[in-house]
Amino acid sequence: MNFSREDVEVYLQAVRRVIREGPFDATWDSLSQYQVPNWYQKAKFGIFIHWGLYSIPAFGNEWYSRNMYIQGSPEFEHHRKTYGEHKTFGYKDFIPQFQATNYDAEEWAQLFADAGARYVMPVAEHHDGFQMYRSDISAFNAYDMGPKRDLMGELETSLSERSIPFCASSHRIEHWFFMGHGKEFDSDIKEPLTRGDFYWPAEKEYGTHDLNAPAPSEEFMEDWLARCCEIVDNYRPKVFYFDWWIQHPAAKPYLREFAAYYYNRAAEWGAEVAINYKHDAFMFGTAVLDIERGQFAEQKPYFWQTCTSVATNSWGYTENNHYKTSYSLICDLVDIVSKNGTMLLNVGPKADGTIPDQDRHILLEIGEWLRVNGEAIYGSKVWRQAGEGPTTIEEGQFTDAEQKLFTSEDIRFTVNGSYLYATVLQYPEDGLVHIKSLADQDASKLPHFSGIIKDVTILGYEEKPVWKRTSSGLQCKTTQVQSDKPVVLKIELD
Repeated sequence: MNFSREDVEVYLQAVRRVIREGPFDATWDSLSQYQVPNWYQKAKFGIFIHWGLYSIPAFGNEWYSRNMYIQGSPEFEHHRKTYGEHKTFGYKDFIPQFQATNYDAEEWAQLFADAGARYVMPVAEHHDGFQMYRSDISAFNAYDMGPKRDLMGELETSLSERSIPFCASSHRIEHWFFMGHGKEFDSDIKEPLTRGDFYWPAEKEYGTHDLNAPAPSEEFMEDWLARCCEIVDNYRPKVFYFDWWIQHPAAKPYLREFAAYYYNRAAEWGAEVAINYKHDAFMFGTAVLDIERGQFAEQKPYFWQTCTSVATNSWGYTENNHYKTSYSLICDLVDIVSKNGTMLLNVGPKADGTIPDQDRHILLEIGEWLRVNGEAIYGSKVWRQAGEGPTTIEEGQFTDAEQKLFTSEDIRFTVNGSYLYATVLQYPEDGLVHIKSLADQDASKLPHFSGIIKDVTILGYEEKPVWKRTSSGLQCKTTQVQSDKPVVLKIELD
């Protein structure tokens, strides 16, 4: 079914009643009382899932729905050659082809558990406007069309059976302009478009980061708010992620309303929840900052998240994905955690619901490493410094395409209980590790480390290293330890 404008208004009246009656109201002053969940800060590693209609053409990336309408683009030409003219086969015509015949939520959930994930986040609705869940607000959802299954709901059930927190993301707001190029030539996107149409509103794109572009209409933003609140009500996600463009000034009052509603509903459930945002869309301290495909160069006093993907070229499945290595992703995970962050790692399932072999292989290798070394990651806290070594981390978004060449001197630190963990990102062939930050130095004036080291062991290895602490550092020597993955030294302190 489709909610009418009046139905949306009635639903939002109920939403605003919850805001009035709850502990949070829709102001930054009130929302600044928010506290980041303890479980989230301990989790450290989650799985993101980009799966939707764009998985059918599997060409370019998950922005196929936009790019196929940009004349002269590779996606435009591919679409014409493969599917015909846009006026006879548009993006909406992928819906009947999206059957998810091999989708098995139990299999997915078990894979994510084996990967060591402590939370899982499917994309509920991407920029293309197709909902991967059962919705009363729009008929263009996976329950009413295509596979006619509540794909997201099935996964939530399977994850709950494994006590893995279920999360969700909304990329809906970009739909305001995402399909607008289809109006520039004779395609299946034609005026008049009204609320309830799949392509609505398909406004002109002024630039994907242009905050001076004409503001989304009140009707669109109310529809957006209702969709987000419906996900909260029906699936109770533990983390709700927003992509960019919510920082547009027109979105601000609706963001505050959503946050107040979500946090108030969570208080009713007795649950701890979080919101992810980018580009200062939320007032600092009212939600959790996300860095897309990038990291911070230095340790932060606040909790943050990196979202990245197993492939460098696309979040969704394509037939030519360029994959990272499990080694590089483990190094990123270690670096992020040492700086007070968590990593949300994306996979892109095929249209039929199967997870590609390479995605699966990477996840299982990460899970194997975490089973041995997880105590240095899960539930850990930052040390007095994140790490040491010559390799610099480029700070900012979209920096993850360049592979970092770590050395045996690149070490990252975390603390868990009475242990300091020093993770050597590239273990030396000669087995000699030198940790300068643990040198025996005079700390009477400068804040050098002056703790007492009782013992040193290596996670996953029976060999006990020979170690000594000198004025130049902690030296550890092994003869049998060899690994193509980071190696963790477990240092007992007194």
